Amino acid sequence: MKDKIKNPIIPGFNPDPSIVRVGNDYYIATSTFEWFPGVQIHHSKDLRNWHLIGHALHERRLLDMKGAPGSCGVWAPCLTYSEGIFYLVYSNVKTFDGVWKDTPTYLVTTNNVESGEWSGPVFLGSRGFDGSLFHDDNGRKWFTSLLVDHRGGKFFGGIILQEYSHEKKQLVGAMKNIFAGSELGVTEGPHIYKLNGYYYLVTAEGGTEYGHAVSIARSKNIEGPYEIHPGNPLVSARDNPGLEIQKSGHGDLVETQHGEWYLVHLGGRPLTKLGRCTLGRETCIQKIIWEKDGWPYLEHGSNEPQEYINAPNLPAFEFPDTPPKDDFENKKLDVNFSSLRVPITDDWASLKERPGFLRLYGRESLCSVHEQSLVARRVQAFHVEVSTCLEFEPENFQQMAGLVFYYNTMHMHYAHVSYNGEADMKYIQIISADNGNFSEPLEQPVDITGQSKVCLKGVMNRESLQFYYSLNEGKWEKLGPVLDASILSDDYVRDNGLHYRAAFTGAFAGICCQDLSGLKKYADFDWFEYVEL
Repeated sequence: MKDKIKNPIIPGFNPDPSIVRVGNDYYIATSTFEWFPGVQIHHSKDLRNWHLIGHALHERRLLDMKGAPGSCGVWAPCLTYSEGIFYLVYSNVKTFDGVWKDTPTYLVTTNNVESGEWSGPVFLGSRGFDGSLFHDDNGRKWFTSLLVDHRGGKFFGGIILQEYSHEKKQLVGAMKNIFAGSELGVTEGPHIYKLNGYYYLVTAEGGTEYGHAVSIARSKNIEGPYEIHPGNPLVSARDNPGLEIQKSGHGDLVETQHGEWYLVHLGGRPLTKLGRCTLGRETCIQKIIWEKDGWPYLEHGSNEPQEYINAPNLPAFEFPDTPPKDDFENKKLDVNFSSLRVPITDDWASLKERPGFLRLYGRESLCSVHEQSLVARRVQAFHVEVSTCLEFEPENFQQMAGLVFYYNTMHMHYAHVSYNGEADMKYIQIISADNGNFSEPLEQPVDITGQSKVCLKGVMNRESLQFYYSLNEGKWEKLGPVLDASILSDDYVRDNGLHYRAAFTGAFAGICCQDLSGLKKYADFDWFEYVEL
């Protein structure tokens, strides 16, 4: 359908979208949590086709997440533009469980969002998270965020406002609490816009699960009081579990160069009705119209998010397809690859040591929140085939390397090569982690003694994951039973077993190497392939 946009526009784990238009170009920044580099930035010219151009926080000087718990790290970036400068506000959450939250928030700037050259971070405080910057037409700039209030288990303390001085590089003046939220509660994710004499305040409400919503209020004065939209919420799937797009909330508005309005928001696609979302929270879009009462509404007439919406009056623009196979022939890793908490650097992930291979030096375990040697990419479709081929000569059982499907340190499926010294046997085994309960689904490991090269493959089809192995790069043999891939989801992690308070990411697939003996044994990976079926 040439005149339609299909949701999600950015599939897979890409939540909390913040959108900005500069001329004919559109950019979306999304949350990355504990994955490094921080803040994915996608580019589009037609709001339909999006291309990952890079990450804003790609250096340790901009982002230090070592030791951050799962689903902490970078929350809810806000990308804005004013007078030739891009502004990016983000929080680097340090702790979330417990009564107190450590949520330092920063601002970085650049003149060219595609170059990746960002200024040093300006500290804005730690009062809350979901920070946002608004550039008023009188030249003043205003910072808003959620206020965390730990007293009496309250947590959500309203939306605060304070002026920001670009010259002084700091917040100035008094902080004011401007909005307590609607009856939906759990008010966060603020963005301010000015139109026809009103300040419009868009917030996320109802929590990030199936009660999620986009709310909107307005005031003649930026400091309030704010009146709530008569048909609030502006967007929500909370009353219709049959919708394709669920969990809809955390929105941001943009106007096209031809005066059309759209709202980007996060959404989730469950495997079953109100079930688990293995792809995480994704970026979606809805068309907005402004009625005579001065309020925005979804164009189709209800507040329910639609899978297909009317496209804008913009020429179609398609980006080149990304090759599914990375042969590691380039000087840099593919832009889709991420690591956990720390940068990908030559001392543990080298494309130079053996040209045409990615050499991973074994470091800490897959349970570590400090220094893992793991390179992975988002799973962005329900049915994918992910494969790799590696050369690895482990010398003890604490040395492992292979292919992993990963959610966090306590939820994963890992097909790997290792060594049993007592039996003098090199072997393939699977380790699965389910709420911290670790198991080995293979009754007997596969003996590959004498084999220098091993290929591993995982086929993830909705809730199922089947591993395979090959010793000749062609003939695949099943490896173990069908595994439960649905445990690699926010819903499962948050609602079962250990009851994680923070579970906000999505399934990843990647390659990794561990050396728990501390000897830094390396594995050479010949290629990595990701195919959506």
